[in-house]
Amino acid sequence: MMKTLNPILVLVVMFFVARYSNTNGKIAKTVTIDSLGACQGISYQNGNYFLYGDREVGVMRKYHLQKDSLIYQHEEYRFTIKGENIIKHPTGVAYHEGLPTFVGNSVRQNAEGTVWKAVINCINWDGFLKTKTLDGNLVKTIDDDACIQGTRPEYVNYKGKWFVATADYGNKANEVRLYDPKALAKANKTSEKGVLSKKFTCSPWVQNLHWIADKGILVLIQNQVEGRKWRLTLVDLEKSITNGHESVLAVIDTDKTDELEGFTFTDKTEKGIAVSSSKKNNVSFMEFSGLR
Repeated sequence: MMKTLNPILVLVVMFFVARYSNTNGKIAKTVTIDSLGACQGISYQNGNYFLYGDREVGVMRKYHLQKDSLIYQHEEYRFTIKGENIIKHPTGVAYHEGLPTFVGNSVRQNAEGTVWKAVINCINWDGFLKTKTLDGNLVKTIDDDACIQGTRPEYVNYKGKWFVATADYGNKANEVRLYDPKALAKANKTSEKGVLSKKFTCSPWVQNLHWIADKGILVLIQNQVEGRKWRLTLVDLEKSITNGHESVLAVIDTDKTDELEGFTFTDKTEKGIAVSSSKKNNVSFMEFSGLR
């Protein structure tokens, strides 16, 4: 016998989805920020914006936001140990005060660039910011063998507990996975018991993740096709986990045709910053409406 749906629950879900149905975003300004190589992402922490990329080595730089400009603070950090390039292709920074910090890395396995290995590095973040290299600050390197293609860590909160979320890039069987941060920090690989806590399937070409804490929304930072055309997909994290697949609240596409790599909202939900891997015009300031 088919179960009757709770009409109140149905109305609540319909209201929540309708709430974001008119959400949209536009690019207000695009600028070039150099010395990052191909920029791979942006992380907003305590008033600081960290942009990271894969120059001759994996590199990160610190910026402050002044009006509609990012001002370089003359702080550069290298993901190296004794000069050796350790995190060559940084693909996400999961930072939360009081919890381990994780940095993703995609390791090329063949010359053609068709085979990659996903690695998550647990690092001493405060030490890294102080010494500006990974010397003495690399705590653990974890093989993300539970992934399907790629890793891009970001902290999210699910039912009052913090997890490290990550997602796949390809177009087959993509997932968002939630790892227990304390178990992850001790693991050799993510397939070990107790590391993976929750997961759900998602749409393809996810380059990075961004968590909107006060709304319980996870932003999938995507391309519309492989390596091209910008897309931000807002999903209800809790409902996605319950259903086992992404519960989409809104999809925001732009007319930019290069490769979107990272995104963060500022301290105002109507303003955000997106970064691409292009050598020029790689940082865009965005304005949003409908995110109540």
